[in-house]
Amino acid sequence: MDKNQVNEAFEILLEEIEAVANVLNEEGARALRDGNYDKARAAIEEATRLAEFREKIRALQREWTALFSSKPRAPKRKRQRRSRSRLPRGLRTPEDAFRLPILEALVELGGSAPIGKVLDRVEQKMRDVLNEYDYQPLPSDRRSVRWRNTAQWCRYTLVREGLMKSDSPYGIWEISEEGRKWFKEQKSSQSQTSKRE
Repeated sequence: MDKNQVNEAFEILLEEIEAVANVLNEEGARALRDGNYDKARAAIEEATRLAEFREKIRALQREWTALFSSKPRAPKRKRQRRSRSRLPRGLRTPEDAFRLPILEALVELGGSAPIGKVLDRVEQKMRDVLNEYDYQPLPSDRRSVRWRNTAQWCRYTLVREGLMKSDSPYGIWEISEEGRKWFKEQKSSQSQTSKRE
């Protein structure tokens, strides 16, 4: 199994975890609407544990990627594959690909904006990156498009890292001062790299 297949396996695992989390969120919201506060509280606790578990998987994925970014590439050896079926190609665009476009969209929108406006801008920025798989609906919620769900999970990660604010009004995404600094550093680094090429 090559490193790209392992990355694809991480993406599949993350997507499955996110699907379960989306169902839990719906159950919790439904319980809250029905006034079943014990069930809503239980769903929130389970969703919180699941989000923490997801973060551990993301950390492992980043660690896996780092293993290959610092070492010289070993020559490829032909290996015979086992009878296991191959992971499907054309998987969703990885969550990390959304980091810069989300923060850039927020900077362009004055630092904060409604989710829909931010995601519309992100889609424009990523039109050459998003693939057919990204535009498919989620199996757990046929009304939700896969890339938008991935972007919302990226927002969750950015909030946990302090690059976006956690106390923004409901439905509003907002960049933090730390996020502005990080974004500026990334853009500066990209600009220097492109000048050297």
